Amino acid sequence: MTQDADSLSGVAGRYASALYELASEKRATEEVAAALATFQSLVNESPDLARLVKSPVFSADEQVRAIGAVLKKAEITGVAANFIRLVASKRRLFVLSDMIDAFQRLNDRAKGLVRADVTVAAPLRSDQETALRQALSSVTGGKTVSLNVRTDPSIVDGVIVKLGSRMVDASVRTKLNAIRTRMKEVG
Repeated sequence: MTQDADSLSGVAGRYASALYELASEKRATEEVAAALATFQSLVNESPDLARLVKSPVFSADEQVRAIGAVLKKAEITGVAANFIRLVASKRRLFVLSDMIDAFQRLNDRAKGLVRADVTVAAPLRSDQETALRQALSSVTGGKTVSLNVRTDPSIVDGVIVKLGSRMVDASVRTKLNAIRTRMKEVG
């Protein structure tokens, strides 16, 4: 979802808010968050499942049956499984990834946790990761920061950090592209 965690409007936000409220009442927010993360991983890893979730070609019955089989095989049960089945029956599977993302942000906010996506050219040493986590924690007002670190050698060196709706690109690749652009403007 492109909206930040404070504005959960739209279909995904409404579904996520309702699910979070239900999970909270049942004291199952962590269980639901884990189950949703598992399901999202399955979607990300399987082109066939991604097609089933995104494509309007499949009928609601076909989607519900197929999703039921996936949930059973993945051993996803309870509130999360019922939620995913409901979304399938309402023909809203195409928005499920946004719903899962919105739910996770609600859960993170309740725990005082902020997630940061970090791209680096080479794997971080533990002291670098600790320093980055501390720097981002100070930017977020002392909140706990969970890092999702991805390695991409094409950025040459430096770091790209996405924290909520903010992004800082301090990669050498971006700096080289800026210099190249300025050189074209001069010449």
